[in-house]
Amino acid sequence: MALRRVLPVLRPYIPRFAPLSTAPAVREQPAAGPGALPGRGSAKAVRAPVPAVDFSNTQEAYRSRRTWELARSLLVLRLCAWPALLARHEQLLYVARKLLGQRLFNKLMKMTFYGHFVAGEDQESIQPLLRHNRAFGVGAILDYGVEEDLSPEEAEHKEMESCTSAAERDGSGTNKRDKQYQAHRAFGDRRSGVISARTYFYANEAKCDSHMETFLRCIEASGRVSDDGFIAIKLTALGRPQFLLQFSEVLTKWRRFFHQMAAEQGQAGLAAMDTKLEVAALQESVAKMGIASRAEIEDWFTAETLGVSGTVDLLDWGSLIDSRTKLSKHLVVPNAQTGQLEPLLSRFTEEEELQMTRMLQRMDVLAKKATEVGVRLMVDAEQTYFQPAISRLTLEMQRKFNVEKPLIFNTYQCYLKDAYDNVTLGVELARRECWCFGAKLVRGAYLAQERARAAEIGYEDPINPTYEATNAMYHRCLDYVLEELKHNAKAKVMVASHNEDTVRFTLRRMEELCLHPADHQVYFGQLLGMCDQISFPLGQAGYPVYKYVPYGPVMEVLPYLSRRALENSSLMKGARRERQLLWLELLRRLRTGNLFRRPA
Repeated sequence: MALRRVLPVLRPYIPRFAPLSTAPAVREQPAAGPGALPGRGSAKAVRAPVPAVDFSNTQEAYRSRRTWELARSLLVLRLCAWPALLARHEQLLYVARKLLGQRLFNKLMKMTFYGHFVAGEDQESIQPLLRHNRAFGVGAILDYGVEEDLSPEEAEHKEMESCTSAAERDGSGTNKRDKQYQAHRAFGDRRSGVISARTYFYANEAKCDSHMETFLRCIEASGRVSDDGFIAIKLTALGRPQFLLQFSEVLTKWRRFFHQMAAEQGQAGLAAMDTKLEVAALQESVAKMGIASRAEIEDWFTAETLGVSGTVDLLDWGSLIDSRTKLSKHLVVPNAQTGQLEPLLSRFTEEEELQMTRMLQRMDVLAKKATEVGVRLMVDAEQTYFQPAISRLTLEMQRKFNVEKPLIFNTYQCYLKDAYDNVTLGVELARRECWCFGAKLVRGAYLAQERARAAEIGYEDPINPTYEATNAMYHRCLDYVLEELKHNAKAKVMVASHNEDTVRFTLRRMEELCLHPADHQVYFGQLLGMCDQISFPLGQAGYPVYKYVPYGPVMEVLPYLSRRALENSSLMKGARRERQLLWLELLRRLRTGNLFRRPA
């Protein structure tokens, strides 16, 4: 199908860029200086001092927990760090279900693993836990944790079917696609090597509608508990992933072309926002490639589209794939290996175009519902071969729905080598287009899978080489966003981390930048059942903090839950400090005769 049939579908969704613990000690929040933003300075000067947060104070950390819950946490975390048990967990679960029967098996799960990591079976049953945590200063990011119990072979078959276009199946489109953005059978089961991330496999459009309805009920459930909740969504639940795969390739090739031009102008290796192409030299290079005539090229780079600076940065470059330019019919880029011009966008059939449109419509329905209820949507990050499209579509939702306040949050994976560029581009885009920036910073859930896929298929590993490099990237990205928050009262960030050092770094920088927790600009997030010694002291000290709360029927959540325990075993081993704190609190209650105390 000709490109002109696809572009009208994409254009409304492609961004258009404007022209160029509560411990006794407290710390005083510095008063705002003369350069403070309007509406902030006077408030900060009279704000109550911020309580110091002590992550070692077990009495405060576990004030919300009953003694039997502490014992269960200790048991579950210990079992999750036992390699021999994890290696045979599926067989053990199968035998337990056969011996106990379904009803007793469900009770056993609710008393142990399920009860520790999952909030309940449906929107009603999770309400008591949400209200209880809320009373202790901890909100919820709702996540319907149901996952199909597919065999690896079934998952592989579904993935290959849903990620392969009609053009590829008939042999006319495969060779032109970048191998990173093709479906590969060896990695068809996207659940393999994934840490704490639910996985969706495309079945049909009716199933995607069902997922949308589930997300809508999630939004309603979150809205009933508070007016500042979150829900997490995945775009692979809302449509055929083939579109995300192909659109990601478009965006990556276009960005790669920009950096190719930058290298020709002697700007190789610069940060994304520091790279600016001279328009005159760019026009000359494009003309030599034969992509279009010189008159057509000059018409692309006008004051209307690029301002009057005489240079083009990466955001300007991205805006050129917009309907207001005449570049659409020239969507070709040079292949660095062959030197040949190749089409930027593969062909779509009418049915594939319709599936693509429905995915975008479902996103719009969810965003409108979230706006109506006052719940924030957190769009989860996924694999790198889907992520460019996911980020671009999320940015489009932000342009539309983040006008007054951030309702849509994009997720940035800091284990990626280009994480800093992605964050700075997102912040700059929000500045230029005058909408509210909202982000969640994570380390990333697909490390082992991404690294193995890159090595097997033969493309550059997108992941930072070491854990230390990822930590440094996380802190660099976080520091950049916090600096933006200092000057922009409407911007928000979620620091999703179980690392105490990262949380302490955030608190220290907040203090230095005069970011008061009462401003609700910086949120903290941890998984339900993990790191209560971080979450609850923060919440009780007045910081906005949230638990990532999965829910769903026992048997339907079990595949996701068992894989989390298995593949997150390295994290569980790192929970030694948490287990030590749980022991200390149990012993303290035993010594003081408080074993049967009720949370207050």
